[in-house]
Amino acid sequence: MTRIRQDVEKGCAKGGLWWKPYIKGSVIAVDTVQADQGYPVSFDSSGKMTACVFSDQRKIRQYWYTRLEYHSLVGTSYNIRNAAFRSSDTSSLGQPIQLTEVEEWADIQPEATILNVTAPLFGYFRYPIANNIDTTSPLSVSCYSRAQDGSNVKLIQRADEIFSNLMWEFSSGKRLIYADELAFELGTDGKPKLPDKRLYRTLKSTGDIGGKQNKLFDEWSPEFREAAIKSGLNDTMREIEFVCGLAYGTLSDPQTVDKTATEIKISQQRSYSTVTDCQKSRQTALDSLLYAMDVWATLGGLAPRGTYAANYEFDDSVITDKELQFAQDMQLKAGGMMPGYMFLMRNRGLDEATAKKWITETQAEQPEPNDLFGDAGA
Repeated sequence: MTRIRQDVEKGCAKGGLWWKPYIKGSVIAVDTVQADQGYPVSFDSSGKMTACVFSDQRKIRQYWYTRLEYHSLVGTSYNIRNAAFRSSDTSSLGQPIQLTEVEEWADIQPEATILNVTAPLFGYFRYPIANNIDTTSPLSVSCYSRAQDGSNVKLIQRADEIFSNLMWEFSSGKRLIYADELAFELGTDGKPKLPDKRLYRTLKSTGDIGGKQNKLFDEWSPEFREAAIKSGLNDTMREIEFVCGLAYGTLSDPQTVDKTATEIKISQQRSYSTVTDCQKSRQTALDSLLYAMDVWATLGGLAPRGTYAANYEFDDSVITDKELQFAQDMQLKAGGMMPGYMFLMRNRGLDEATAKKWITETQAEQPEPNDLFGDAGA
């Protein structure tokens, strides 16, 4: 799980993902299945997924091979079925084949049933927003769906168009010098030899360049409108931030965000709520993953049967100033209004037992009152 941050990014972008553990030799490995590689089949009354199909596709020489892995929980009976297919393209599954035809799938059993299972053997991370494309679906949508998909106002498309206009403004507004072709020496091809093809443009000789009699040169240097275009782009970015649950300044120009303390806090609170909900959803998925890993570890004899405990510590510095919190907690501790173990838990991320152990060990190392340098009796 060293790539959990990248996995969560993909889950946010696509609306969700699965973590599916399996036995690999003497360890438990975890396979990450992105949203477009998994297909939910059924849910229970609480909205929890109870059946799903996972797809594993790869190309070997001129053929595409697809393995479908079906997971289903009925009561406490868990069924896993695998089927393989071969096709000349990706538009269809093609014809069924044996799993042994693909070396990586040769050791996979076609079907297995596990008893006394109370939850699916995978963890599903769901991006914590309502589905605005199919409101009846228990699945989620991308973190930016409200800025594009299923929206009357395509904010991302609008931002792209405004940015294109900004690039065109710089491209079309390049400084040029229009010159009478008689001002240049002719080359062997009979055309004027320009000292800088990017800067100069020639016109047929009229003796009246720019409407001024006998003028051979006229500069083209239009006024750029980038300030107005950038302002429109920034306003659109702020709209995207708002509908996607982000604080102003995340995508837009941070120099134009609200300045009052209350406005800043409200804006940060929006990001904080989004991040907190994502953390809760990730914790739910990890709890499910740990349960599945425990089941596989027990079945494979990789660990003794027993209980386990999971501790999660998420940094909430999106809205909390850690340095300020540390200073305030130090004052409370010095004033006798906060126990030492609580200080360590809040500022060092320790659990209660470890924090109290630290304090006990620290107190044991303190010198006696008459032994300030710890060398009494030396």
